[in-house]
Amino acid sequence: MPVQHFSHLVSTGLGPKAAELYRDQGILVVKRLIPKDEIARIRQEFTDHVEAHEKLVWIVDGRQVDAHIPDNDILKRYPRYSMPHRHEEMIPGQTARRLITDNRIFDIAENLIGPTYAAQSMFYFKPPTARGQALHQDNFFLQSHPETCLAAWIAVDDADAENGALEVVPGSHTYDIACPEDADPALSFASQGLRLPPNANKIQSELEAGDVLFFHGSLIHGSLPNNSSDRFRRSLIFHYVPKASQEVARFYQPLLSREGDEVRIGESIAGGECGTAWVTGEA
Repeated sequence: MPVQHFSHLVSTGLGPKAAELYRDQGILVVKRLIPKDEIARIRQEFTDHVEAHEKLVWIVDGRQVDAHIPDNDILKRYPRYSMPHRHEEMIPGQTARRLITDNRIFDIAENLIGPTYAAQSMFYFKPPTARGQALHQDNFFLQSHPETCLAAWIAVDDADAENGALEVVPGSHTYDIACPEDADPALSFASQGLRLPPNANKIQSELEAGDVLFFHGSLIHGSLPNNSSDRFRRSLIFHYVPKASQEVARFYQPLLSREGDEVRIGESIAGGECGTAWVTGEA
């Protein structure tokens, strides 16, 4: 049964009980995995970099990330850093590259999904007034198959409802990958999102800087705007793909082994069909 309060998702250890919580709910919170002093350095490195580049345009594979965001949007000044671990010419990129294969995170990932590869890194600044992201499922994008991906969402600031922390739907990892619809542009920087399934229980996360939220690639989650007056909601996010997966979308290749070696697996051309169970009532 899905839990009713975010505190019920906190693991007291990293053994069988943690794996059971992840298996049942599709989500697991590990408190204070990254020490405060290390989090402070991460926060400073990324913030110093973005502040030093007033008109930063983030390019991945020759394409501008979030090119649809208008020039007068605060997210244009504080863009999403996509795949920073591939940019070791900059200090934040070196940090992302080091942490994406860090044993503290990799050990938990492999405890939850078995032998794994690192697939993606992202950094969100989410300054005050920034829009959130509509409900979605990560494996809609990664297209890891036949096994799904795993997210490791590192809180770089304290995060709660006021500054737009994640909202999650425990137990939704058992759902199909669903086709997105148009999202409300007043609330979401992403143009598409999911409707909340009937009878689903969406709960608000509350994290301290250094906490890490691990969740399944099919888990429904999203966030509302940052309504605080002066609080950023920075986060560093990694995605992992089980070695049992045979393919992943081209954007995420090459993957990285724990040792830092680049690895390629099969390329998912378009992914599987979107599930429609809760949209049509067929399930």
